[in-house]
Amino acid sequence: MSAPPLSPTLRERAAPIRLLALDVDGTLTDGHLWFGPQGEVMKAFSVLDGQGLALLRKAGCQLALITGRSSGIVELRARELQIADVVQGSRDKLASLQAVAARHGLAAHQVAFMGDDWPDLAPMRWCGLAAAPADAHREVCQRAHFLSSRPAGAGAVRELCDALLMAQGTYQGLLQSFLDGGPSPT
Repeated sequence: MSAPPLSPTLRERAAPIRLLALDVDGTLTDGHLWFGPQGEVMKAFSVLDGQGLALLRKAGCQLALITGRSSGIVELRARELQIADVVQGSRDKLASLQAVAARHGLAAHQVAFMGDDWPDLAPMRWCGLAAAPADAHREVCQRAHFLSSRPAGAGAVRELCDALLMAQGTYQGLLQSFLDGGPSPT
């Protein structure tokens, strides 16, 4: 998997990004919810996406998860990825995203948001870089500045992370550290 070449417009939008916020179900996961008799029991997360987020964090970008659902599984994954900003049960994702950005002293043009369905449209309109997985709802895809070639939960987030790293000039240095046998950022 390699990141797609960046257009000048996308490079211009991606260069100032200092916060990447993600929806969870249908963006960071494939959107399937596995329920047992006691409620939700499992979600699948891609290690490709996790590695991309770890690289982005190492490059100095803040990370956030903003989701309309609430799940202990999301808390666990966020801890594993060292994502401190986790907003669950959000009924207003735009207000949640703006609050996270304000805590970090960031303006809209410094924020990227990736989502997959209608509840994600308002934060996508507000931020400087709106992104969507390949299998997002068509209304979301039409409004995304960055549309991954990969589906949700299968490398879509990693593609976005790679694009941000390339636009900010840190991709090659991070890659070289792995080629040299350096420690993993995860």
